[in-house]
Amino acid sequence: MVKMNVGIIGGSDGLGKTLIYYFRDEFEVYITGRDHKKGKQIADEMNVNYIESNEGLANISDILVISVPIQHTCDVIREVAPFMKSGSVMVDVTSVKEGPTKTMGEVLPDSVEYIPTHPVFGPRTTRLDNQVIVLTADRKGKWYSKVYDYLASKNMRIIETTAEKHDFMMSIVQVLTHFSFISTASAIEKLSVDISETEDYESPIYNLMIDMIARIVSQNPYLTYNIQSMNSNGNKVRNALAEAVLELRDVINKGDEDEFIDIAIKATKHMGDITNALGRSDKAIGALSYEYSYLNESIGEEVGLKHIYSGRIHVGILESIDGKTAVLKDGNKIKKLRIANIRILLPEELHQWKIENMKTKTESISCVFPKNVNIDIIQKTVLMHDNLLDIRLTDAYNGPQIDDNFISLTFTVTALTKDDIEQVKELFTGFGGVIR
Repeated sequence: MVKMNVGIIGGSDGLGKTLIYYFRDEFEVYITGRDHKKGKQIADEMNVNYIESNEGLANISDILVISVPIQHTCDVIREVAPFMKSGSVMVDVTSVKEGPTKTMGEVLPDSVEYIPTHPVFGPRTTRLDNQVIVLTADRKGKWYSKVYDYLASKNMRIIETTAEKHDFMMSIVQVLTHFSFISTASAIEKLSVDISETEDYESPIYNLMIDMIARIVSQNPYLTYNIQSMNSNGNKVRNALAEAVLELRDVINKGDEDEFIDIAIKATKHMGDITNALGRSDKAIGALSYEYSYLNESIGEEVGLKHIYSGRIHVGILESIDGKTAVLKDGNKIKKLRIANIRILLPEELHQWKIENMKTKTESISCVFPKNVNIDIIQKTVLMHDNLLDIRLTDAYNGPQIDDNFISLTFTVTALTKDDIEQVKELFTGFGGVIR
C-alpha cells in the first residue's frame, strides 16, 4: 500500500521534530527547516526525507503540517497556500488559533481543506495517549473525519470548539499560568534566594510547585512571549492577576483578617472539585515519595533505571543516592543519573532487558540421578529461576559405568551468567544427583 505523504514545515525543531516520531511509521514523512544543514541531519538521523523548499513540500503533501513559531504561522500559510495539492489538507499546530484559522479560510482554495489544531502538550511529550488536542475547524470536509478518527485511535482527548473559544480558554490555561509562574520565578530572583538552599526546608507541595515553575520558565522564552503577546485575551487576564495580587497585598498590609479570609474562601469555592485536586496532588506526592523510598531500600542491589527522555536503560548496582542523584556502578563505570529524569524498571522489565541485551551462557551438565527421578519436575524447577532461560535434556545414559538403580542425564542449560549455571548444578545436587 502506498503511504500518504505528510509534510512538516518546521520539522527540524520543537514540536515539529517530535511529530516525526508519531508519523514516520505510518506515513512517508518529509520535512523542511530554516537551517538546511541541520534539517538534513535531522532527516537522516530519523530516517525521513528533507526538502529545502516550503513550496515544494506543499506541492507533494497529502497532509501539510505548519509547525513554525506563532508569529510566522500566518505568513507561512500565505506563502504555501498557492502550491497546495488539490484534495490535500493543511493543519497547523500553534497555540493561538484565531489568526491561523482566519488566514487559512482567506487564502486556501476550495479544493484544499484546513483543520487548525492545538496539541496541548510540548515537545518533551513521549506519548500521545491521553494527551489533549483541540480542533477549531470552521468548516468540515472529507479530511475532518479521517483526522478525527486517527487522533481517536491514538487515545487522544479531542476537543472540538471555535477559534475564539479556544483562545479564551488558553488565556487561562497558558497566558495566566505562565505569567504567574514567571512572575514568581522573577520575584525569587529579585530576592536573591538560593533555590537549592530552600530545598532543605521544602514540603512536597513546594517541591512540585518549584518543578512546575522551572518547567515553564525553562521553555523557549520567545515562544512564551508570543503566547502572551498574540492571544487577544492576554491584557485582560494579566490585568486581572495584577489586580488580584495588589488587592491581596493591601488586605494583608492593613491587617484585615476578615477580608483576607473572605477572598480566600471565594477563591477556593471557585476552584471547583477540591477533592479531585487533592487526590491528584496526593498521587503526585506519593509517587515521588515511593520512588525515593524504593531507591533508598535498593542501595547495594542491582536495579534498572530508564531515562524518561532518551529511553536509554542503565543497569548496575545502586551505590548510593546523592541528593537528587542516583549513583550506579556498572562494572568499573560509575554513572550519576538525576532521579527526576529516570523511571525504575519493574523486575520483569529488567529481566526482559537482560534477555535482549546480555550475552547468555550455555553449558552442558551431566549428572547421575536415581533412576526414578522425574525429569519434567527438574526442568520446571530450573525454569522457575528468572535468570535461567532454557534447559533441554540432550542425553540419557545407563551403561556399564552407571549403577542399575541410577541414570546419567545430560542437560543443556542457558542462563544469563556463569553463576546462574552454577546454581543449576547445586539444584541438581539437591535432587539427589552427582555431577559427573
